[in-house]
Amino acid sequence: MKQKSYILVCAIAAFLVSAVITQAAKPNFIIIFTDDQGYGDLSCFGSKTIRTPNIDRIANEGRKFTSFMVASPVCTPSRSALLTGCYPKRIGMHQHVLFPSSKKGLNPKEHTIADHLKSEGYATACFGKWHLGHHKEVLPTANGFDTYYGIPYSNDMNHPDNKGKPRGGWEGMDSLWKDPRSTLTKWKTPLIEDEKIIELPVDQRTVTRRYTQKSIDFIKANKDKPFFVYLPHSMPHIPLYVPDDVRDEDPKNAYINTIEHIDNEVGRLLKALDDLKLAGKTYVIYTTDNGPWLPFRHHGGSAGPLRDGKGTTFEGGQRVPCVIRGPNIPAGTVCDELTGTIDVLPTIAALIETPLPKNKIDGLDASGIWKGTVNQSPRKEFLYYTSRGAIEGIRSDNWKLLIKKPRVRRNGNANRSDIQSSKIFLFNLAADIGEKNNLAEKNPKIVRDLRGRMQSLDSEITKNARLPWFQN
Repeated sequence: MKQKSYILVCAIAAFLVSAVITQAAKPNFIIIFTDDQGYGDLSCFGSKTIRTPNIDRIANEGRKFTSFMVASPVCTPSRSALLTGCYPKRIGMHQHVLFPSSKKGLNPKEHTIADHLKSEGYATACFGKWHLGHHKEVLPTANGFDTYYGIPYSNDMNHPDNKGKPRGGWEGMDSLWKDPRSTLTKWKTPLIEDEKIIELPVDQRTVTRRYTQKSIDFIKANKDKPFFVYLPHSMPHIPLYVPDDVRDEDPKNAYINTIEHIDNEVGRLLKALDDLKLAGKTYVIYTTDNGPWLPFRHHGGSAGPLRDGKGTTFEGGQRVPCVIRGPNIPAGTVCDELTGTIDVLPTIAALIETPLPKNKIDGLDASGIWKGTVNQSPRKEFLYYTSRGAIEGIRSDNWKLLIKKPRVRRNGNANRSDIQSSKIFLFNLAADIGEKNNLAEKNPKIVRDLRGRMQSLDSEITKNARLPWFQN
């Protein structure tokens, strides 16, 4: 009897040791997701005016992805795609951004990155801008995150009705930058912890630093188990604010100042990983939700060699900078293959060797091109939806088709100038990254084939679309 008890105790101990080893072997994940940062706004992506040595370090110690796409040119739908691996239309999150008056959000029935990792024993946290619904039922804590600290929507939105906002435009942003206390006197943006507002208005001068510190504290508290930190910075979405101790008084340097402050905070996060000896087992992904908000001039960024910016389906609106560092990712390498945020969830699932639920998603396992073990991406096609969720284009290998329909006025009519501006664009992105040479007239068959494929893929998504969460 004693021998049997001894054997049982040994078996239990072996099982527990095995479980601890398995947990310790799992890699950690950190996703740093900025807001409205352009393709040309990092040193490692060619910026001559912005210095980003810490983000560049991620590229130097990992891979730079030069054809990395987001699924929408605006905030809410783009964020929904990252977390769920779906085109926003598939999950009902495609019709522009949410506001303080919005009564919908990301359906908690959807399977997010946080849901997936939490089910595998990960500690999960979101520190930053959510923008997938501000109601308790759809905040991060309802979508797989153990804890949340951040603003529920864009930092240019006011609680509770979005009224009483200061003057807009780049001139208005100049005035706000010159008056850093305007974050407390001109805005009513809330800061939420878990499900409760804890600061109103939030002091936007310090949120970038506070999000980072929360991330560091969470990592320290969970250093002995696998963790996932989603760090979606509020900046550099306008209005721009930085701490008083690093602020450049000249509003013409506001955007540069803001990005360089973000870079410094990335450096603090990387140092924490080094100090805790976690760098070698942690994937760090740095990217952004869409292209730069160009009308804001020096308060907006640069798309570098790309055409246009935020709100458009040209590359400047949806091709974004991305650098990834982590286990088995080859240092100092560049990947030009097509991939994007919708591929992050299935890639993470593959990296930890776990299956996804059977719910249809659009993402593909890109772990091969992350690690450089394959030369070609599994993604050969990508759909372009407008900020309002209408299908407008498709990329197939290096061919990109855009069909810009005429604007329709509220009375349902399109005026003559709108009709004349309607156009079909065809670009060969391998030869024309700036989308300057329209090849549509010379290649009618390619246009016809791509148009048919675009409509077919969109029809499937429309037919099988799932509902978002709605407030009763």
